[in-house]
Amino acid sequence: MVKKTGGVLLSSLKLDHGADKPLSAQLALGIRDLVLNGALRAGDRLPATRTVADDLGVSRTTVIEAFARLTEEGLVVSRTGAGTYVSQALAEHRPQSAATPAPPRASGISAAAEPRLSRVIAQRSEAFDERLVHAPRAFTTAMPAFDAFPMALWSRHVAKHWRARRDIVMGYGDVRGYGPLRRAIAAHLRANRAIACEAGQVFIVNGAQHGFQLVGNLLLDAGDAVWFENPGAIGARNCFTAAGARLVPVPVDAEGLNVEEGVRRAPDFRLAFVTPAHQQPVGCTMSLARRLALLAAADATDAWIVEDDYDGEFCHRGRPPPTLKSIDVAGRVIYVGTFSKTLFPALRLGYLVVPPGLVPVFEKLMSAFAPGVPSNPQAVLADFMDEGHFAAHIRRMRKLYSERHDALLDAARARLSGALEVVPTETGLHTVARLGDGFDEADVTARAWARAVTVVPLSRFCLEPVAERGLVLGFSGVRVEEIAKGVAVLAEVFDDARRLPLAG
Repeated sequence: MVKKTGGVLLSSLKLDHGADKPLSAQLALGIRDLVLNGALRAGDRLPATRTVADDLGVSRTTVIEAFARLTEEGLVVSRTGAGTYVSQALAEHRPQSAATPAPPRASGISAAAEPRLSRVIAQRSEAFDERLVHAPRAFTTAMPAFDAFPMALWSRHVAKHWRARRDIVMGYGDVRGYGPLRRAIAAHLRANRAIACEAGQVFIVNGAQHGFQLVGNLLLDAGDAVWFENPGAIGARNCFTAAGARLVPVPVDAEGLNVEEGVRRAPDFRLAFVTPAHQQPVGCTMSLARRLALLAAADATDAWIVEDDYDGEFCHRGRPPPTLKSIDVAGRVIYVGTFSKTLFPALRLGYLVVPPGLVPVFEKLMSAFAPGVPSNPQAVLADFMDEGHFAAHIRRMRKLYSERHDALLDAARARLSGALEVVPTETGLHTVARLGDGFDEADVTARAWARAVTVVPLSRFCLEPVAERGLVLGFSGVRVEEIAKGVAVLAEVFDDARRLPLAG
């Protein structure tokens, strides 16, 4: 009877002969699921390998391989001359799947419904905002021009470095980052961003978000006050929230972060987060007076400043706006850069430039628990920079993004007058647009997304409400013809919004 039941269960398994996954692996996974969900119980005998092979239309070798894999995992036990059985260990210690309700707690809430989290995350998880989906379409923000990236050139460098020494390609690299890349970044920043730094101050990270997390872990205690631009960058906000910081929304105006208001709201701040070159998302450049005031405020309270220069390289006309780090003589600014915007996001490379006084503690922090970044892509990028390709790419993208910015302005003026006023910007990959009277941010956003056009309400970036209503529009990753089509869709969206209320 046991054998017959086992035969029925196994013959019900469906194997895909056209799949990439081997049939033996498919069979092992299928039997494993039957064991773990209780369909096959401890002590049940599996059918003979020949029977399973005949039932499923596979070779006996395939079944033997599957049974051997399950035996190695301890889920089944083979007895010479007696057959193969489900392990008796499962009688008392069967793993419980996430789909199976856990025994109720004293509170009546199941463990599956309420997982135990750290105190900080449990208290603050509702404050997190989901990151936006970055589909390459109008008008996704923070999206470089994939279509203009020199892929053939990059591929040649990749091929070259895959032939490098195996310890570089396959081993653990320097947790601080690949030495030649750190030197190349320092040289680039000295020449192009007026930052006086040495390679020893540069630390390579897995993108800017990783850098923010490291800063939060190293410099913030739970409850520490962090001045945060309002509206401001969502990713950094999530990182400092996860560190347990008390985020203090500080208003932004045409000159950038209002330092005087920050002092009024939290004079004891521990850290300030700013995007001075191209404020995220409003787009203004912080004035020199505000920069000096911010540096003075940080020096007076022994606070740190995180400068996120996420897209300051891309000045559409003239020279790029100056960095805050370039005038920091007291060593208060931690500069964060990323290659996700200058090259492409899948590279997952960013960097920190820390003040000399923080270098030893960052070295210790990264040696203690930061996993480091794979050396091979760093080596590719180092060559790309040393040979001048990076600087040439930046120059080309400045011209291209300026053209796409102007195309957006021209199309919006022609098609969206009275509904959406696109604000010109001198720098970056996105701009903001002010909503006309009678339109609602959420309404317009939902209608646009339903038509496969990405717009983001300004309110999404706010810790506290602001008076201005508008949308954030990216233009860098969209061809000129697609920009025109996207604006045409938005024109339809506003026409519909005038005539029809949003359903639901």
